[in-house]
Amino acid sequence: MAAPKWNYVSSENYLAIERAAKEKHELHQGRVVGMAGASFAHTEIVINVLGNIKNFLKANPCRIYPSDLRIHIPSADSFTYPDAVIVCGKPEMLDGQFDTVTNPSVIIEVMSNSTEQYDRGTKFFYYMQIPSLREYILISSTNLYIQTALKQADGSWKFEEIADKGGNLSIHTIKHSVNVEEIYENVTF
Repeated sequence: MAAPKWNYVSSENYLAIERAAKEKHELHQGRVVGMAGASFAHTEIVINVLGNIKNFLKANPCRIYPSDLRIHIPSADSFTYPDAVIVCGKPEMLDGQFDTVTNPSVIIEVMSNSTEQYDRGTKFFYYMQIPSLREYILISSTNLYIQTALKQADGSWKFEEIADKGGNLSIHTIKHSVNVEEIYENVTF
């Protein structure tokens, strides 16, 4: 993860700065952090996931959005740009700008060596605080590995791992399964 770019910034100031910025930045408990560029493997995985799920959701009340849609986590005073977000039902926006959603159902992050620890740790802790979130999916861009976290009725999280090219990623919230081979199509390690 890149070093913080500024000292403490309020949510309001962050949004004003971010909406005028040419580059993306996340806000983590008042610290603005610049986002690094993505690798070829990362980009291929995101394209494969977005394409598959978008086609599946054509006649569904859920929609998938790419990383340009920002997520607000008020309890953590944070804003993030996940690689993909599925919103079921009407998107609830932070304000009239229509660029920050507050009700994600599924968040998908593609991990690299530099983001894996954060994606699995602090970022997941932030995401767990979003009441609407039902699933968190982590996909490695450096080897064939996927981890899913599914929120249970009692609020706990159930984890599953997939490391088999012939396996399937089940996205329970939308009742859809994606073949792992399709997720990693055109990706070499």
